[in-house]
Amino acid sequence: MATATPTEIFPWSNAYSVGIPQIDTQHQGLVRLINDLHNAMASGEGKQALGKILDELVRYTEVHFGYEEYVLREKLYSKLAAHHSEHQKLTRQVIELRDRYRASKLALTVEVMQFLKNWLAGHIQVHDLDYAREFKGAGPGSPGLRRGIY
Repeated sequence: MATATPTEIFPWSNAYSVGIPQIDTQHQGLVRLINDLHNAMASGEGKQALGKILDELVRYTEVHFGYEEYVLREKLYSKLAAHHSEHQKLTRQVIELRDRYRASKLALTVEVMQFLKNWLAGHIQVHDLDYAREFKGAGPGSPGLRRGIY
């Protein structure tokens, strides 16, 4: 019996790159988790396996957002407060999704997977690329460049 080839609901693209290697690597990790969840759902894996991937997605999201905010603080990002609020909202959404799944009040469907893809892609393309543009526009001697993070 042939095994199905894993598919990506969310292929990584350089269009998602913010130009900060550690953050790009973490974004790729989040993309991988969404693809893993999609493949587990498509192959009919049990609730426990899907629950573990959702738990990892929540944990990774919290760790990533914490690290990203640390970098943004160090670089004196002008919209840090709004970015933090967006992170809180997104974290609540992914926790709610996981909790609804655990309580059998949500089935993982293609629509849910599209939501997760759009959730992350939208955040990167709107909010994260905004700070990337701000930092790239920073001239020599700017706070971000002096700190050597970028």
